Amino acid sequence: MGVLDTVIKHCTQTAVYWGTPVKDGYGGFTFASPVEILCRWEDRIGQYTARGGDQVYTKATIYVLQDLVEDGWLFLGELDDLPSDTSNPKEIDDTYEIKRFDKLPALGSTTEFVRKAYL
Repeated sequence: MGVLDTVIKHCTQTAVYWGTPVKDGYGGFTFASPVEILCRWEDRIGQYTARGGDQVYTKATIYVLQDLVEDGWLFLGELDDLPSDTSNPKEIDDTYEIKRFDKLPALGSTTEFVRKAYL
């Protein structure tokens, strides 16, 4: 079993994703409607070097099956677990901004990828 098969097998949790953040002209963002995605959510402190060279700490690593965007937001749970107004994820408890997103080709493949988001 390859790495990608293992990731797919273990993506059994549901998360809510707000993508396509667009600056609203007032210092904030507007987002696409939230959607449920499959994932493997690992709560653990991590660290990486940001593009500017700064060390950034993360609170979770999330394995997903599709591309996500940095500055998007994630919530571990289902849409039914959220309040009725889901237009701004920043105002919902336990939602987190995607600080980094990596998409790495699976070993020996040019068409299959392992995808990770860092919160």
